[in-house]
Amino acid sequence: MASKRSKKLGEDDQTVENVTHQNHRVSSFPDEVLERVLVFVESHKDRSSVSLVCKDWYAAERWSRTRVFIGNCYSVSPEIVIRRFPNIRSVTLKGKPRFSDFDLVPPNWGADVFPWLLAFASAYPFLEELRLKRMTVTDESLEFLAKSFPRFRALSLVSCDGFSTDGLASVASHCRNLTELDIQENRIEDNGGSWLSCFPESFTSLEALNFANLRNEVNFDSLERLVSRCKSLKVLKVNKNVTLEQLQRLIVKAPQLTELGIGSFSQDLAVRQYADLESAFDSCNNLRILSGLWEVSSICLPALYPACTNLTFLNLSYAVLQSFELAKLLLHCPLLRKLWVQDTVGDKGLEAVGNSCPLLEELRVFPAFPFDQELLPEAGPGGVTESGFVTVSRGCPRLRYTLYFCHQMTNKAVAEVVRNCPGFTHFRLCIMNPCQPDYLTHEPMDEAFGAVVKTCPNLRGFQSQAF
Repeated sequence: MASKRSKKLGEDDQTVENVTHQNHRVSSFPDEVLERVLVFVESHKDRSSVSLVCKDWYAAERWSRTRVFIGNCYSVSPEIVIRRFPNIRSVTLKGKPRFSDFDLVPPNWGADVFPWLLAFASAYPFLEELRLKRMTVTDESLEFLAKSFPRFRALSLVSCDGFSTDGLASVASHCRNLTELDIQENRIEDNGGSWLSCFPESFTSLEALNFANLRNEVNFDSLERLVSRCKSLKVLKVNKNVTLEQLQRLIVKAPQLTELGIGSFSQDLAVRQYADLESAFDSCNNLRILSGLWEVSSICLPALYPACTNLTFLNLSYAVLQSFELAKLLLHCPLLRKLWVQDTVGDKGLEAVGNSCPLLEELRVFPAFPFDQELLPEAGPGGVTESGFVTVSRGCPRLRYTLYFCHQMTNKAVAEVVRNCPGFTHFRLCIMNPCQPDYLTHEPMDEAFGAVVKTCPNLRGFQSQAF
């Protein structure tokens, strides 16, 4: 017994010695080599895991990190971020909770970006990118940003408030290296389109421009000159006040576009104007993403067909299309991987998806009238049901991600959908009628949700709710 105990103690000592040796070997890994390797680690989660290995790796990750993501601006102070990461070049910062999008957060709630900018100005003078979501951003903050970071290149404002086009004018005037200006779904005071004229005539670096949610007309002459100068422009999203004739002129100036956001696509065109528009879209050989179409005319829609050949993402979440319009459009989209639509397309429109999009990997169906139940017939042409969902699954076996707002659903239908598409990684089902069970059997939807988790081994996101 004593000899066995001695042998056990000896093995434990050897294990401790091996672990100590391994830790020493990890900690003595050359810092220069480690920092060069970490440059290729882009995932925030992976970098966080690296920092937990040992003190040397923690230090190497600290000095080599150039991008930081902060999901809650109140979870950490600017000073802590600066102390932890001294060489940041890109910051993504989120503020108010998601339900602020539905006016459920009182005015002056907070999430002001200015204290962050003030701290970054001294610590990160070479800051290049700032991406804000649901933050309060004033014109003074934008002017401070534009004047404090000489190498600034990219600004993205999503669902932010507190600023006007005067702030955008400051960015245009002072950010001489700007490559991206992305203004999405913000509550912005639109003082007119003259801010585009603030870009210097020598300015040519822009690669992405999105002003789709601005309400007023922009200075089109300034916009056209800007698009003409910026030969590297890949993304352009315009608002509803840009006419189809103006859109045609912009497309001709920028045939290199890979993503186009169209405002209004409804206008009375002369025969020659229509032919010019169709010809312009025919030259968009590089276009991969198409979005917008806030207003659509069936007469104008065929002019889009030549641009759809190489599309991989079609975002029609703002377009009120009928089933026959979608069906005709999808016939020209053989390479489509992602499709977002409103439920106005009905089950017939989803049948066209199943017939025309065999490579589809992501489908999102949004409600056209989510808060007006009188406009939502239970199974009429104004909405989608389980029938459309099943039809899509039969024709799109590669489906991986779905967000599906519908008026009725059955256990059998969900089971068939996941059986046809077992590769789902994200499955989000929202039934518009609160607390509605399987409308045929009146049983709870337990069987359906059980089928999802049993059939889809790669599932990472699962959500089901009554809207």
